[in-house]
Amino acid sequence: MSMTRIATFVLSAAVLAAALAAGARAARADEPKTAAEQEYADCMTLARRAPSDGYESAMAWEQKGGDGPARHCVAVALIGLGRNREAAQQLEKLGADMSKDRPDLAAELYGQAGQAWTMANDLQHALSAETAGLQLAADDVDLLVDRAVTQAALNDYRKAVEDLDKAQGIAPDRADILAYRASAWRFLDDLAKARTDADAALKIDPKNAYALLERGNIRRLTNDQEGARQDWMQVVALAGGTPAGDAATVNLKRLDVAPGTPASSPPPAAAPVGPAATAPAAPGNP
Repeated sequence: MSMTRIATFVLSAAVLAAALAAGARAARADEPKTAAEQEYADCMTLARRAPSDGYESAMAWEQKGGDGPARHCVAVALIGLGRNREAAQQLEKLGADMSKDRPDLAAELYGQAGQAWTMANDLQHALSAETAGLQLAADDVDLLVDRAVTQAALNDYRKAVEDLDKAQGIAPDRADILAYRASAWRFLDDLAKARTDADAALKIDPKNAYALLERGNIRRLTNDQEGARQDWMQVVALAGGTPAGDAATVNLKRLDVAPGTPASSPPPAAAPVGPAATAPAAPGNP
């Protein structure tokens, strides 16, 4: 979630296969994989590398009794094929089926469903899925951040701040949470709180590109043109080619071409610096 969760979208093979396959057991990372665990790992690899082949393989495995792991692999392949809505529905159904016996994994699956709905440009369904996940795991920091990002994208910055407040209380050393909250405060026109959060994020992680982008936005709005320029130049150097880097580049051009033109300021829903979103990883992995 945060958005990084969808970058891999693979439930830890040992955890998911052990939990969902017949005869679940507590597998350790250093133990040999069972046949079900190995099949799940192989299916997920194929689904990510060759989604069409992965989809066919996962469907065949499900028909042979692959159950939860096979269904999760189907969802990953669907995302690779750009069929995000179907993937989201599959992930929600799997989460619902697991909610009684494994609410922890079900919450992660709902989180992945929320991200798939986001990729399908359906934010209301994303919000519903994330809320369902939080009903099962109220203190899941990634889910809280994901829902805050969705709320911000829906322009509900007050609720975004509420979720980020809770997330920050649980994980006070996460710079990304502070950077997101800085954006939310900026959209609520509280630049003092926005600057405090941006500075706090950069104290934790001085090279956090999203926090630098946000502090540049705040500096621009408080007439610190040179400070804004320095922050945005750092973003470009650290994260060129990412959403944060692209936004900083646009802001620098506007600053140079027309000093009086408001700088672009992406909402908190902008993706954090990191791997581009692709397909779900197994719940349990970062």
